Amino acid sequence: MSVLLWIIVTSVAGGVLSVLAAALFALAFGAAWVSQLVSFAIGALLGAAFLEVLPEAITATSDASTTCAIVLGGILAFFVLEKLVLWRHCHTEACEGHELQDAHRHESFDGGRSGLLILIGDTFHNFVDGVLIAAAFMESVQLGIITALAIIAHEIPQEVGDFVILLHSGYSRAKALLYNLISSLATLAGGMLSYYALSQAQSAVPVFLALGAASMIYVAVADLIPGLHKRTELKATLQQVLLIAAGVATIWISHRVVDHFAG
Repeated sequence: MSVLLWIIVTSVAGGVLSVLAAALFALAFGAAWVSQLVSFAIGALLGAAFLEVLPEAITATSDASTTCAIVLGGILAFFVLEKLVLWRHCHTEACEGHELQDAHRHESFDGGRSGLLILIGDTFHNFVDGVLIAAAFMESVQLGIITALAIIAHEIPQEVGDFVILLHSGYSRAKALLYNLISSLATLAGGMLSYYALSQAQSAVPVFLALGAASMIYVAVADLIPGLHKRTELKATLQQVLLIAAGVATIWISHRVVDHFAG
């Protein structure tokens, strides 16, 4: 099998398998657990951003200042994007600033913005995964297979969080799965671009990584964490802290396991 075919097969299979595995895991808990799993999603997003994506971006550039500047710019860009979505919503439906807006619509709208932003950020991340897969296969088929398996293993915990956020945002199960699958096709786009223009694509990897990290941080801190403060009782707070910690730990453990077997 040619290198290009290896890149195509593993890019498609990797994206689809990680999304399907994450969807099965999330749906196994049932709809009643979605609100609780949002806390896990926050931990998974923050863990992926600070333990995986940002370190990779900084390593790729050897310039922490530039990478952090891109992250900061990305956070501001996502803030503006969210404002634009809010502006459009205010001109097509009842604005969240209107006093007569009902609570259900307000809660759904907040979640809807989170779902949109997380899809954008995940698309950046998936594109970078495709670039990494292609670069590994162009080095050797064995390295390419190991890299693809590592990416699938790393992606599953994060995709669980993304899928839960989409459900929490008001998306149906079918739409959440469909949009995640469409986002996963960015892996194929990154792989194909890298195969035909590897040097140029690789130079953009740190930027895509930093923007992906910015989206994860923004969604977790600006959109999801404020919702947790609606439940102030001690039991709920402890549950939230434990689930956030579990999300971070899942990312950390998967990273360690993959590094162990890849090494």
